[in-house]
Amino acid sequence: MNLKNFLQIFGAIAIVLTLVPLIAIDYWWIRMFDFPHIQLTVLTFTAMITYFMRFDIKSWQDHFFAFAIIGCFIFQFVKIYPYTPFAPYVVLNSTPEKSERDISIYTANVFQENKEKDAVIADIITRDPDVLLFLETNKDWQNHIEKHVLKSYPYTILEPLPNTYGMLLYSKKKLIDPKIKYLVDDSIPSFHTKLLLTPTDTVQVYTIHPTPPMPQHNPSSSDRDAEMMKIANMSRASKLPVLVIGDFNDVAWSATTSLFENVGELLDVRKGRGFYNTFNANSFLLRWPLDHIFVSSEFRVIQVTLGKDIHSDHFPTFTHLSFEPELAYLQKPQPPSEAELQRAKEQASGVRKLELDF
Repeated sequence: MNLKNFLQIFGAIAIVLTLVPLIAIDYWWIRMFDFPHIQLTVLTFTAMITYFMRFDIKSWQDHFFAFAIIGCFIFQFVKIYPYTPFAPYVVLNSTPEKSERDISIYTANVFQENKEKDAVIADIITRDPDVLLFLETNKDWQNHIEKHVLKSYPYTILEPLPNTYGMLLYSKKKLIDPKIKYLVDDSIPSFHTKLLLTPTDTVQVYTIHPTPPMPQHNPSSSDRDAEMMKIANMSRASKLPVLVIGDFNDVAWSATTSLFENVGELLDVRKGRGFYNTFNANSFLLRWPLDHIFVSSEFRVIQVTLGKDIHSDHFPTFTHLSFEPELAYLQKPQPPSEAELQRAKEQASGVRKLELDF
C-alpha cells in the first residue's frame, strides 16, 4: 500500500469517526466517539498537510478526498476550539485581590484501588483548598483522609461506598442543609448542599459522578445523561449562585455536556484557558477532560490548574474562584431555547430520540 492509498483510507476512517457521534443515541459504542476530538484533530491535520504537500490534486477522487479531509478537520477543530488559548474566556479573570469571598476547590478521583494514598494528601497540604471533593472513595479512603485533614475541614458530607462511586466532601466553609441524593441509580450518589461563602453570601453546590457509557459500567449513556440533565434543571431553577463539581464521565465538548451547560445556564471555567485533561493519567496520548467545574455567572477565575500525579487514573483539579455577583451581568449565559429544554426533559426522563446532534 502506497502513502496516497494509506492517507485516503485514513481519511475515510476520519469521516466515519466524525459522523458517528452526531447520531444521538446512547449506545456506548456510539458515545465513546465523543471523546477523541483532540486526537482526531491532530491526526486529520497531519494527514491533510501531508496529502497536499506530497500529491497533486487532479482527479475527482483527489478533489473529493481533499474536500472531505478539510471538512473533517474544520469540524473537529471547531469542537475543541473553545478550550484552546485562542478562544475568549467564558468565565472572566478575577478583578479584586484575595478576599474572604474567594473559594478554592480541590477535586480528585482517587481510584479506589490506589495504594499510594499519601500522594493525594501531600498535594492537598501544598494547596490548602477550602473545599475537597474525593471520588471513588470507600471506607479505607475515608479513614486515611480523615487521619490527615479532618481537623482543618469541620464540615462534611460523607458517602463511602465499595462500588467505586463513593463520594466524600470536606469544607472549611459551613455547609447548610447538606443532602445525599440518588437521582438516577440507587448506587450512584450525588451531594446537594448550600455553602456559606461569607456571613452574607450563600451558594448552592452540586457534586456528581455518573456512570460512564462503557460495557463494564453501563452499556448506554442514558443514566449519565439523565443525572446531568436533572442537575442542569436544578441549577437553572436555583435562586442562589451555583457550583457543579465532579467527574462527569463526559468530555467538555460533547453534545450532552454542551446541553447541560446551556440548560443549567452555567459557564465552563476551562473555556479559553486550556483542555486540562484529567483522564487517563496513565496514557500520554489518550487523555480527555472528564472532571469539571461549572459555575454560574457570579464567579470569576483566579486560577485553574491540574494537581500532581496521585497514582490514580485521573489527575486532580484545583480551581480558585472569586465571588463577584456585582459583575455577573458581564458574563451572563444565554437562556436555553425551547428545543434545548425539551431535549433536556427527555434525557432527564431517560429518553433519547434518534436524531442528529448538529
